[in-house]
Parts: sequence; structure tokens; C-alpha cells
Amino acid sequence: MTLDTITLSVIQAALQQACDEMDLTFSRAAFSPVIAEANDRSDGIYSAEDGSLIAQGNQGLPVFVGVMQHSTRTVIEMIRDGRCLPPQEGDIYIVNDPYLGGTHLMDVRFVMPLYRDGQIFCWLSNTGHWPDIGGAVPGGFSASATAVEQEGLRLPPVKLFKKGVLDPEIHAIIASNIRVADQRIGDIKAQAAALLVGQDRVNEILDRYGDETVRDAISELRRRAAEQMRAAIAAIPDGLYRSKAFVDSDGVVDHPLTVALLVEKQGETLTFDFSQSSHPCAGPMNSVLATTLSSVYLAMRHIFPDVPINAGAFEPLIVRRPEGTFLDAHYPRPVSGCAAEVSQRIAEAVFAALVQALPEKVTAAPAGSSGNFALGGHDPARGRDYVMYQISGGGYGGNAAEDGLSNGCSTIGISKSPPVEIMEQAFPVLYRHYALREGSGGAGKHRGGFGLAYEVELLRGEARASFVMDHGRFGPQGALGGADGAVNEVTVFRDGEAHVPPHLSKEQDIPMKAGDRVRVGTPGGGGYGDPHQRDPDAVRHDVAMGYYTATQAKEMFGVAVE
Repeated sequence: MTLDTITLSVIQAALQQACDEMDLTFSRAAFSPVIAEANDRSDGIYSAEDGSLIAQGNQGLPVFVGVMQHSTRTVIEMIRDGRCLPPQEGDIYIVNDPYLGGTHLMDVRFVMPLYRDGQIFCWLSNTGHWPDIGGAVPGGFSASATAVEQEGLRLPPVKLFKKGVLDPEIHAIIASNIRVADQRIGDIKAQAAALLVGQDRVNEILDRYGDETVRDAISELRRRAAEQMRAAIAAIPDGLYRSKAFVDSDGVVDHPLTVALLVEKQGETLTFDFSQSSHPCAGPMNSVLATTLSSVYLAMRHIFPDVPINAGAFEPLIVRRPEGTFLDAHYPRPVSGCAAEVSQRIAEAVFAALVQALPEKVTAAPAGSSGNFALGGHDPARGRDYVMYQISGGGYGGNAAEDGLSNGCSTIGISKSPPVEIMEQAFPVLYRHYALREGSGGAGKHRGGFGLAYEVELLRGEARASFVMDHGRFGPQGALGGADGAVNEVTVFRDGEAHVPPHLSKEQDIPMKAGDRVRVGTPGGGGYGDPHQRDPDAVRHDVAMGYYTATQAKEMFGVAVE
């Protein structure tokens, strides 16, 4: 049937609103600050036939765009092949296996069929970052892991809810393998509640417009998204564009890993070739295929934000499988750093390649690290164990029009640092310092944004700290003559002695006791353009604001400030 433009737009907005309400429900009902405050989660609607993305919440992590499409498709295929129990109305599957279309083990996905007249109309799926999933260290970020089993509990698709009822046996297995298990039930129920809200909203849309009309609208929206992406790509000059980005190390072998990218633009398609990247690594900085694909998709979303997000937007993007590299991890390679860190190096490589072709649209490299810091221990005052997970922002790269954003969220998401007050209420810590990291923005005609500097003290009890971050060896890349942003810095003060991790941004199981502190300085964004072309008045303003010293202004921008 032919849909009029108004009806099509209303259905598109309604599907989007359903996803947004799922996101809000998930955050409002969750127990863990990383979900409730930091919004490390995402919700979406997926095709009944092959799991293709129909709509995703605006407030969900972009990196989950391709990942949940991949994992939902895998669940559908496993059901068809008889490797997974067939669904019934009210069933909700749980899965976190990275090799079945996932990220790292802490990102737990729920998948639920939505039925109409006894047939599956679509699938609803969401992902939430659980603060702990077992494994060698609290929080799951095992910087020295050499096998995925060391990182935590790995779940294939199984029915956690059967006909709407939580399966006590499956829940017991999960609870017996993770830390602070009594708190996870709140996140589990919040994650399920979000899907139920989505089910109600999608049913309302179908009741109002009819199943066939909505199905036709979904097909048309996908066609238009593909058309818009092709039109955007067509404006790029045909040719080959190369770039490299670097991971500090894998956490085990102290040697950089290379993300080597060749982008071929031909007509209305872009082909991404990562085949010259480093081989699979020993430590947890391997990326599974679903995360690699999604990293490319989210990078293109940054470049062309006006293209609607559904499966159609991905059709003109051809990503060759990077077999034999660390960007195509297979069991039992450890992967805890793939979603939060390696994914951002992949996006950085895309930016560095396409800024050559689209200098007016693409920025210099952003901070590119989620700042994963996990602290687990026992709080004697409250008589209970805890796992604290801290994510932090950094500077964004400058661009053709303006300076980079300071303390922005990671490239892969909209997650923000949980409020200091919430963290201090929930865990036995005190934030002694929390401010912009002055001087961290890379110099350029338009400078990079500034990272975050914070220092947190353990107030009581004993704990273990683990870090899986990046950009500690190489700062975020400048573009078109701009300077790199400042590198990530981590220092642990124990008994008054300063300890810097041997891998700079990665280490696990550092023992801490009351009075010990962790100090972190996140990266600044890369600068854009020749720093000596920066407006001298802008440099003087930065110095007046305390962003740079007068000495830095002279050295970085060639501007003398009294």
C-alpha cells in the first residue's frame, strides 16, 4: 500500500517514542548506578524475520545499535536450528555470550518476542551493563585475562522468563556466579519491565494503525534510510582513504596494537577493510565481529547524524570480515576491553580516514576511552560487599567550525559519569577532586576539548581496584595539522607511595585499604587545523579561564599572553 507522508512520520515517531520509554523505564527502575545514573543501557525493536533494526532509543548507547541487531538475529537463527528452545508468549531470553553477537560479558541482553494473533510481529531487545558478572576480579574488567572464562559467567540464549514468570533455577545459577547477587534482581526486573513497556507501546501503535500499515511503514522507513545514506556517501569523492589508530597494549603483552583501515569509496557505497590490523592478542583487547561492525556504524552516525537509524542505514556500508586480526575474536579469546575501548579505536580510525574526504563534517579524534575503573570490596560500616564501577568522559576533537566539547561522554555512547554524590552514598569512597583536566585539549585552529581529572579515596575497609582504559601511550589524534590530545593518566597512591600501572592504563587486582587513593586524568580531544592559525583572542580567553597556562599558550599556539 502507499502511505501518506504524515502517517509515515507519525508511525516513525511512535516507534521511536516506544524505544525512548523503554530506555527511561530501564534507568528509572534499575538498582545499579551505572544503569540508573550513567544510563549504560539501550533498548530497541527488531524484525521478526532476521532481527534487523527497526528503531532504537535516542538515549541508548550507539555501540549497541549493531550489536543488538546481531544478537537478536543469532537468537532467531538458533531457534530455527533447534539450538535454542522455541518461544512462547511472555518468554524473555537472556544472553551475554560475546561470540553470539555481543560485546563483553558485562553487557547482558534480554530478547523478547512480541506476538500478534499468535504470530511474532517483532522482537524487543535491550542491553544493560551489569556491575559484575563474576570472573577473576570485581567488575569483570580483568586487564590480565588470557581466556574469556577468567572474565566471568558466559550465557548462551536461555529463557530467564517463561510465560512472564522468572525461572528460579536459571536465576539461581546466575546469582551463584556473580558478586553482590542480591542487588542484581533489581536490575533484572528493571530490564524486563522495560521490554514490557515497549510491548504495550508497540501494541498501541498496531491497534491504532493496523498491523499491515505499520509493517509497510517499517519497510518504507528502511528504504528511505538506505537512500539517505547512499546520498550522503555519494558526496564523498571516489577513492581510497587510509588511517591507523593504536591501542596502548592488550594488558598482557606491553606492545601497541594497530587498527589499520582502508576505506574505499565507490559510487554510493563505502567499503571498510581492517585486514592489515594486528593479529589476535593474548589479553582482553580483542573485539568480536558484532562490536567491530557496530563501531563502524556508530562512527558513520557521528559523521551523518541526520540519517535515521535503522537497518537501512547500514546497507551501503560494507565491512569486510577482518579474519585473522584482533578485530574478529573467536572463543576463547578474552574480550572485556572490546566494547568500551577497542570499539573507540575503530571509530577513531574511521574518523581519521574520512576527515581527509569530509574535512567540514569529521572531527579530530575524541578522548576514545570509557575510563573503566572497578573497585570491589567489603564495607564494614554497612556489613556488605560492593562493586563500584566508574566510567568517565573526556575531550572531543576540534572540528572545522568550533572547539571540541569538554568532558563529553565516550564516542560509543551517551553514558555519563554517575554523580559524585550518588557514588559517595552508595560506596565507601570520597571524591577529593573532580574537575576539568586543564591543558589536556590538543592544540589546533580549533582546539580539542578537555578531559576530566578526579581523585577518589577509599574511606574504610579493604578493596581491589582494576582498570581497563586506553590512550595512555598515544593521545587522541589531531587532524589536518592539529596536535594530539593529552594521554590518559592513572596513579594509585598506597601508603603514600605513587604507583603507575606498568601498562599505563590497564591493571587488575590492586589491593587498597582505607586512606589509599586513585587519581585519573582522562584524555583531551585532538586539535583540528594548524594551531598557529587559532584566533589570538581565543587563546587569551583560554588562558584567562585557566584552561592553559601562559607558557602553554606560547609553546602550543605561538601566542604571547601577559
